[in-house]
Amino acid sequence: MKTITEFPRKVVEFPDMGIVMPDGCRLSARVWMPADAADGPVPAILEHLPYRKRDGTIFRDQLTHPYFAGHGYASIRVDMRGNGDSEGLMDDEYSEQELQDACDVIAWAAAQPWCNGSVGMMGISWGGFNCLQTAAKRPPALKAVISLCSTVDRYADDIHYKGGCLLIENFGWASTMLSYSSRPPDPLLAGDNRWRDLWLTRLENQPFLAPLWLKHQHRDAYWKRGSICEDYSAIQAAVLSIGGWHDGYRNTISHLVANIEAPVKGIVGAWIHKYPHYAAPEPRIGFLQEALRWWDRWLKGTDTGVEADPAYRAYVMDSVRPARWHPERPGRWVAEPVWPSPDIETQEVELIAEGSKPAIVASPQSCGLAGGEYFPFTFGPELPGDQRPDDALSVCFDQPVLTEAIDIVGAPEVLVRVSSDRRQANIAIRLCDVHPDGASELISYGVLNLTHRNSHEFPEALVPGETVGARMVLDQCAYRVPSGHRLRIAVSNAYWPMIWPSPEPVRLDLSAAMLKLPLRPLAKGDEVAFPTPEAAAPWATETLRAANSERHVNCDEKSGMITLSIVDDFGEVRDLEHGLANDSIARETWTIHPDDPLSASGKTHWTQTLSRNGWSVRTESSAEMRCDAHSFRVNARIEAFEGEKLVFERNFEESIPRNLL
Repeated sequence: MKTITEFPRKVVEFPDMGIVMPDGCRLSARVWMPADAADGPVPAILEHLPYRKRDGTIFRDQLTHPYFAGHGYASIRVDMRGNGDSEGLMDDEYSEQELQDACDVIAWAAAQPWCNGSVGMMGISWGGFNCLQTAAKRPPALKAVISLCSTVDRYADDIHYKGGCLLIENFGWASTMLSYSSRPPDPLLAGDNRWRDLWLTRLENQPFLAPLWLKHQHRDAYWKRGSICEDYSAIQAAVLSIGGWHDGYRNTISHLVANIEAPVKGIVGAWIHKYPHYAAPEPRIGFLQEALRWWDRWLKGTDTGVEADPAYRAYVMDSVRPARWHPERPGRWVAEPVWPSPDIETQEVELIAEGSKPAIVASPQSCGLAGGEYFPFTFGPELPGDQRPDDALSVCFDQPVLTEAIDIVGAPEVLVRVSSDRRQANIAIRLCDVHPDGASELISYGVLNLTHRNSHEFPEALVPGETVGARMVLDQCAYRVPSGHRLRIAVSNAYWPMIWPSPEPVRLDLSAAMLKLPLRPLAKGDEVAFPTPEAAAPWATETLRAANSERHVNCDEKSGMITLSIVDDFGEVRDLEHGLANDSIARETWTIHPDDPLSASGKTHWTQTLSRNGWSVRTESSAEMRCDAHSFRVNARIEAFEGEKLVFERNFEESIPRNLL
């Protein structure tokens, strides 16, 4: 990545610009803009997040926002209310208050003397979600959006539920947010006494969101609000959607490009859950240059050629040896002028002919340990590994060895006819690339709660022994399977710890199965090119403890319990400008017995520390999730320390009935 220090416009920074909402709540913004913006007003770009601009997203903020400012924009990074250095309280993700605040910030920015009245909004993950949801509210000044690693459907394609199955990340992310939002404002900005009052009020009102999300097990009004797939036409701002094949939000780009009526383009690389100018696996792209082309066209009215760009640009990954981490993925960029592409043909492959002897699927509850993280984040061992351990616990349908390479581009589908011996059952299907020596690399997967086969809103219990049909749409992918390899379709009824298990052991009788494979004509090389990544000067820090990520799977040979242990030590660094040191460690354990779905449990423990010149605070947050046949049980605890003194403690505990889950 090339560091740029000289820009067309000189940049000035405001580390704590106050933006007062209509109800009097002060939001804290870090703002970069051209030094002469008052004399020559510029468009504004907003990123609106709960992740703390002072010490949370500062690494990426330093690379990105000064770059935009140097090219003639006011780049505004706002801490959402109830987080970081902002006042107020947060009660849920993507609340109406959050979205209204974003609209009010946009209106505020457009009215400033240094702004020309045009505003763009951008973000990754939470910020990618809320910029789409804000765009659907149509604030008048919002002209364009860049949304990365986001979703159009809060129920079916976020961290909560997938195919009607309960994602483990639902609990994991609630635990993460309990920790993230527990930290105080920086006393240097909030004041020597005021920071403590804001912190304690925040802690007293801190939500643990897992019980709330568990109370909405079906796609009800709670999830529909904010899901832009409910009305794509509501978005009139121009949308650039970006994602990565190693991220959990890989489907959104296709959905947006296929459905939005406003100007829209999509880019999908090989990346994990990161901005693509510093993401991995490589190749990275010049994201900031691409973003400037987007902003210049829709916020400045400059003809940059973005309207002539292909609708959908995707990186077709080559086959590689399975590994928990890939620093790079060989492949090539392909371009589709329109999406869905008329050049992609569907190949149907009959896996089980109707009338044949059914395949019996009765997987151990531990099947799925090779699946990796839902959205890899740490540049560590979080990717899917060799699938052979999970393949051995699944029913596999191996296809003939390929005599020619194929490019799979799109969302594979599997149509099944299946019966269950229980009222509720899950099914997981993986599409794998099997190497000549047997190594198995994951291409794509899908999961389905079979009670949701007809509707996520109105599930229907299975009648034991009755055969039903279901359509499973696997995740979008772009992958080249070389000659000499073969495809494997692996079917299981457990996928731990990606999804929570059924309340009882299940046997599925799979009587028919048809794979529908989206095949694109073989790409001969790169069909589109991107500039080399550029960025502003990186964050100046002193490393006090290096980051490190570990994953261990242990089997207790006496009890039979299998435990996945994860430690993500994000290290400790000190900001060389304002002196604040931050330290963060996350620990997770996921335990299950292969024969007992009710043995499933998850535990998390986060430590957050902030310090400067003898002042220090620390929060310890822990949570646990268990179940019985009829309910989920979740509990959590948060402790806050000033120095070594415990200044706050609170417990959460709740039981939530299971409903066909």
